[in-house]
Amino acid sequence: MSKPDLGTVESFLLDLQDRVCAGLEAADGQSRFQEDAWSRTEGGGGRTRVIRDGGVFEKGGVNFSKVWGATLPPSATASRPELAGQPFTAMGVSLVLHPHNPYVPTVHMNFRYFEAGEIWWFGGGADLTPYYGFEEDARHFHRTLKDACDAHDPDYYPQFKAWCDRYFFLKHRNEARGVGGIFFDDLTGDHAKLQAFWQTAADSFLPAYLPIVERRKAIPYGERERQFQLYRRGRYVEFNLVYDRGTLFGLQSGGRTESILMSLPPLVSWEYNWQPAPGTPEAALYEQFLPARDWA
Repeated sequence: MSKPDLGTVESFLLDLQDRVCAGLEAADGQSRFQEDAWSRTEGGGGRTRVIRDGGVFEKGGVNFSKVWGATLPPSATASRPELAGQPFTAMGVSLVLHPHNPYVPTVHMNFRYFEAGEIWWFGGGADLTPYYGFEEDARHFHRTLKDACDAHDPDYYPQFKAWCDRYFFLKHRNEARGVGGIFFDDLTGDHAKLQAFWQTAADSFLPAYLPIVERRKAIPYGERERQFQLYRRGRYVEFNLVYDRGTLFGLQSGGRTESILMSLPPLVSWEYNWQPAPGTPEAALYEQFLPARDWA
């Protein structure tokens, strides 16, 4: 089975990072991304781009990385023992945005390519984490991703939506991180077909997210909404530090710690045994938006 061309994959990811950053800067209207280029002693490096204290985004990052080495870290071989001892190359673009306004949802996106020896696959996805739920927003996000999937295979969206619901779930809380999106990994086979889908899915991120930003960024909010946002950000931290495979792989493979933990919010709070009051917008998030639904 032939493999994708590494140069073509890398060129797409670098261009994706450029285009996404340009679109987000235009939406923010105030701040710009600052770039740190970094290198990894064992092989590879990347471009970390961070935006902070903007008109919309309190903190966010859009990272490109490409790393390679002689052996894989334990996180990559635990479920794939056949990869042990194989030389590897991994590259991807990963994004997390934490807005100021609690009515603008946090969002995550990651599109990646991996190969070890003769084994290769594509992975990726995007998911939405609102603090105050709007059905219009959840449906728009999911329908945009569904359209991208349907352009290549009508079976993709239901499969990858369900995968996202399973993956972005805090088992110790028995609750979803947000309203989901799509998530997929280990896609291998006809590389031209799969790469075309992977690129279409990545290109759907800006049209899925930016209209939501425009609808919500000017909604007035107060201290109550801000404190709920900070509390719910704690769930984001818990997921990324306890469950996220990308975080674990990055740390175990000797990646740049500042870039890996870029996804964490700048401010966050935890309250002991806090419960939302019945009938409030905060309760509606738990009752109407976090349970898995067919948004599309």
